[in-house]
Amino acid sequence: MAVEQIKMPQLGESVTEGTISKWLVKPGDKVNKYDPLAEVMTDKVNAEIPSSFTGVIKELVASEDDTLAVGEIICTIEIEDSRDPGAKVIASNDKQKVSTAAENIAAANHVNKSRYSPAVLKLSQEHGIDLNQVSGTGVGGRITRKDLLKLIESGNIPIAGQTAVSAATQAVDETAVPSEVPGQVAGAPVQPAPAVNIPVSSGDIEIPVTGIRKTIAANMLRSKHEAPHAWTMVEVDATNLVEYRNSIKTEFKKKEGFNITYFAFFVKAVAQALKEFPQINSMWAGDKIIQKKDINISIAVATDDALFVPVIKQADEKTIKRIAREISELAEKVRVGKLRPEDMQGGTFTVNNTGTFGSVQSMGIINYPQAAILQVESIVKRPVVMSNGMIAVRDMVNLCLSLDHRVLDGLVCGRFLARLKDIIENISKTTTSIY
Repeated sequence: MAVEQIKMPQLGESVTEGTISKWLVKPGDKVNKYDPLAEVMTDKVNAEIPSSFTGVIKELVASEDDTLAVGEIICTIEIEDSRDPGAKVIASNDKQKVSTAAENIAAANHVNKSRYSPAVLKLSQEHGIDLNQVSGTGVGGRITRKDLLKLIESGNIPIAGQTAVSAATQAVDETAVPSEVPGQVAGAPVQPAPAVNIPVSSGDIEIPVTGIRKTIAANMLRSKHEAPHAWTMVEVDATNLVEYRNSIKTEFKKKEGFNITYFAFFVKAVAQALKEFPQINSMWAGDKIIQKKDINISIAVATDDALFVPVIKQADEKTIKRIAREISELAEKVRVGKLRPEDMQGGTFTVNNTGTFGSVQSMGIINYPQAAILQVESIVKRPVVMSNGMIAVRDMVNLCLSLDHRVLDGLVCGRFLARLKDIIENISKTTTSIY
């Protein structure tokens, strides 16, 4: 028999770690190759880790709620060693070998602790964190991104010369909100907010914070702390769009089997405007700005307790019909829990359909590390003064753009929104094809 290791897989192109949310096996269980071993949560998606071997689970190295870096061992599995039937194993009474193995593991753990992922290094540099004073919660004491985010959220950031802080035992008030100090430099250590002690009365309901809600909170916090947000808005006359969509929606649903929504038209218009203003389709990378070639639109899809952001790839090359189909399919995957890691990867710009909830004006938090997010608000009928001085009832919609001011300035964003407004206001049956 031989013992093989199962490691934390790469569940996304920018994913550096994952959290074991639930084990699906226990030591002694017989599993086949590709059987699911555990449910893992990342900042991108929830997924199952399949077994790479057929055998018997020997040890669960990681516990539930443990966060491990990509490549770290999560469990071991005992398999038949067909290559070397006479392979030697350590005898249970061979104390010398066991002692030596323990020393090797301790040494490996020491080395592991001093190895930092690129995400950990980047976060520590941006917030001035002395990693030598942080005790990690990863395997072998490795410091994970989650450890640093806890320190940043609490405000108790260890810097050179200060007393060491253990990320594993750091007490964090989940209800505390970091204060926003006017003029604070982006990336500087965040000042701690006073703890909030909320009295619980009879009839109050305490709702545990789920793993995915913690992940959402950490990502939103990081975006607000690291990206200096600015906001701008335009109002758009969508009367022609409303009339066009209403004239085809019944026939389209009968022919295609899914709805043609307003949102599909907006996503297509955004993709077209991004092609003309590629600066908006950029990301902040510390010492440089990356202007992305592909236009991949992230769309926000909410469930009762979570928010997912699947991606429509190469949206500028797709028809309105194709975009509408993908929106429908991705939303269904979210509802039934079938969203795959690859469905969440590669987004370069986010469009959020806040109008679904009747919102008419809002400021979205940027989907880090993207440079901007657009809120498409509710289409409402309003009296509007026309160019000829007459008043008419028109279908109006507000488009609200949040931008990372490190990457984008008001001039290019204003031109981008003006072009987007022009595209939407000129959608009609005679000028726009959905196929």
